Amino acid sequence: MNQDNTTYSPQFSKHFLLPKFWGVWLSFGLLAFVVTVLPYRLLLAIGRGIGSLAPRFAKKRVAIVRRNLELAFPEMDKSEREQLAEENLKNTGMALIETGIAWFWPEWRFKRLIKFQNIEPIIELDQNKKGVLVVCTHALNLEITARAFATFAPGYGVYRPHDNPAYDFIQTWGRTRCGNKMVDRKNVKGMLKILRRGDRLWYLPDHDYGRRNSVFVPFFAVEDACTTSGTGVLIDASKCAVVTASSFRKGASYTLQVDDEFSAAFPRKDAEGAAIVMNQAIEKVILRGLDQWMWVHKRFKTMQDASLEKGVRYKNLT
Repeated sequence: MNQDNTTYSPQFSKHFLLPKFWGVWLSFGLLAFVVTVLPYRLLLAIGRGIGSLAPRFAKKRVAIVRRNLELAFPEMDKSEREQLAEENLKNTGMALIETGIAWFWPEWRFKRLIKFQNIEPIIELDQNKKGVLVVCTHALNLEITARAFATFAPGYGVYRPHDNPAYDFIQTWGRTRCGNKMVDRKNVKGMLKILRRGDRLWYLPDHDYGRRNSVFVPFFAVEDACTTSGTGVLIDASKCAVVTASSFRKGASYTLQVDDEFSAAFPRKDAEGAAIVMNQAIEKVILRGLDQWMWVHKRFKTMQDASLEKGVRYKNLT
């Protein structure tokens, strides 16, 4: 943590060079080499090829994807859901390659991959020193989105430190080397400080983070999806602007789309109301790239009825 108690920035230690961390260094070194040397279209084929192996080597994850899609879109034809799941798993494999691209590509090469849509509101808010809660989704190419923002409006990403310190150091380096900064997810005071002084805070409220500090509101077809109440807290306390933004891949390029500012839509001092507005906005973003959202996450694992076992919706998956 730095001196202003806002950003998270682990320092390198000689301890990271011990043999028990060699696998981490070797893995990231190999990833950096592959994404740097090979052309993008070959990287795309490799990434999606890795994902296509999921039915053989990650059967549990495949079952989770299918179950999530069944819960979220019960009216969708089964064959359509199966096709969507297959495509999503291929894109999940590509996420590894996209992480390497975001962390290791030089600026000139990265910019050739990105297109921008409606980024003017972010630039204007920056010029007016207005803090912005940039709500992104757990798109599989999330690292691409963060790097794309760094090209015109760097900001702060909410971050969960990795348990492996060498991995944590490399990951933080990759995410911050182009101008972005990180803030620990537990550092709410730091988040508010960022927003109040007119900076951008990337926030991802689309996962199930557990019962604590959460409400149960609709998300797609699930009426009682466990949803963080932090959105309303940050907006109420900072009076910040709010936009949704994510990038999705089409062909051999990514389009970062920023949506119009909509903080006025949030009811104040109403955790459930704010979560409902947020989920509705997130749904619209996900639908732009339905096959590229992180459906491998157990989004609906926490039950509103505390007497029910966590993850009961995912029991006995095959």
